[in-house]
Amino acid sequence: MAFIDGTALNVAMPAIQDGLHASGVQLLWVIDSYLLMLAALIPVGGSLGDLFGRRRVFAVGIGLFMAASLICGLSPNAGFLIAARAVQGIGSSLMIPGSLSIISSYFSPSEKGRAIGTWSAATTIVTVIGPVLGGLLSGAGLWRGVFLINIPLGVAALIPLLLKVPESRNDSAARRIDFPGSGLLIISLASLTYGFISAPEEGFGHPRIIASLAVGIVALVGFLLVETRSSQPMIPLSLFSSRTFSGTNLLTLALYGALSVGMFFLSLDLVQAQGYSMALAGFAFTPFALVLTALSRWAGGLVDRSGPRLPLVVGPAIAGFAFFFMAWAGLTSGPSRYWVSFFPGIVLLGIGMGLTVAPLTTAVMSSVNSRLSGTASGINNAVSRTAGVLAIAVVGAMALVLFSHGLDSRASASGLSVPVRQALSREAGSLGAAAVPASAAPAEANIVRSAIRLAFVDTFKIVMLVCAVLAWLGAGLAGLLVPRNFRPAQ
Repeated sequence: MAFIDGTALNVAMPAIQDGLHASGVQLLWVIDSYLLMLAALIPVGGSLGDLFGRRRVFAVGIGLFMAASLICGLSPNAGFLIAARAVQGIGSSLMIPGSLSIISSYFSPSEKGRAIGTWSAATTIVTVIGPVLGGLLSGAGLWRGVFLINIPLGVAALIPLLLKVPESRNDSAARRIDFPGSGLLIISLASLTYGFISAPEEGFGHPRIIASLAVGIVALVGFLLVETRSSQPMIPLSLFSSRTFSGTNLLTLALYGALSVGMFFLSLDLVQAQGYSMALAGFAFTPFALVLTALSRWAGGLVDRSGPRLPLVVGPAIAGFAFFFMAWAGLTSGPSRYWVSFFPGIVLLGIGMGLTVAPLTTAVMSSVNSRLSGTASGINNAVSRTAGVLAIAVVGAMALVLFSHGLDSRASASGLSVPVRQALSREAGSLGAAAVPASAAPAEANIVRSAIRLAFVDTFKIVMLVCAVLAWLGAGLAGLLVPRNFRPAQ
């Protein structure tokens, strides 16, 4: 459910923006409202599973995710969808840690790598379906089905969960949940996200933006103080005394930030600038998922034999080259150029992530005592979602500024009339979905369309280069912090 929802939603974003008349800022919030709640609460979800039973909490999360998906599918406007996505994020925070912590508690250390590799393969198989499903539904005008499909999927997930999966818990888990810590983290991420996403419209010097960023920083400091002093913290900072745990989470922060923002803007670029239909855009992502699926189980077994360090350096490095390659695609003639413009980069990205996902997960889970597997899973998932929140907010804000400046420059250089340039400037907040001003003459309309596409392609190039740098940073962190002779914690 979670993997299909995430991948299908990326492809459906242009249709959602058009159907709900959402601005670029609102589009960023559709992603970040979900990720924000997920990032802040997923450690709580892992801890609740350790305390009350992983299967039970997993089932509650699935139920809430289904209910929120129904609300998302019925949303009448962008604001309603953003709020419903936040509720969906709460459900995911209970659901997502459960699968890995159940696996980690059930399998022995010698089998854990291959088991997690199998889990990765299973999730990526359904990930293959996500972009195609999102593209087909959106292309048919049925983007709401991207959310509503979770209802039958949830029922199909609950039946085997309740009938076949044994219950497990950590009998020594703390009886109190760190709600003050999670509350401060929500405030911090929400304030920082609002500040960065809104800054392109209001300016970084606006008192509201300054106050929002300041509150975010203060709340983050408060969160760290609470976690340091709490006897039962949501995120036990002592876990980060392990170089492997610290290194893999820093790698997660860099790489998954790049992946989140890269896939989001790639979908927009294919549909809004390159002229792909949403169905074709969905199929365009298929090689990524297929390669990732093919490599995941093998990469999981590789960790059992030779340790995680090598794949955690090589995989992100390859992913960085994938983003770098796609940055130079430029404005193509459409789907006919896919095989030489985007296909090689998408395949490279699949190889890089295929070499990374299972070894990364195995290293995180194996770097702590097995009784803390739920907490470790929750922390790593929180880091990956926090990476998405911050990357979408910061890089998204940067993209809004770059696109606005690029569109103004191209409009000025094209000799458009002043009223058309002014109207076009007001449309810049919609990114590639910017509309041709009604005041534009027929001859000017074509110039405007070309300016919008070229400005978005220029923005996309910078975004991809930022993603490449983040991926390479992750590879460097893994090389520095993950030891060559890694030994699983007992």
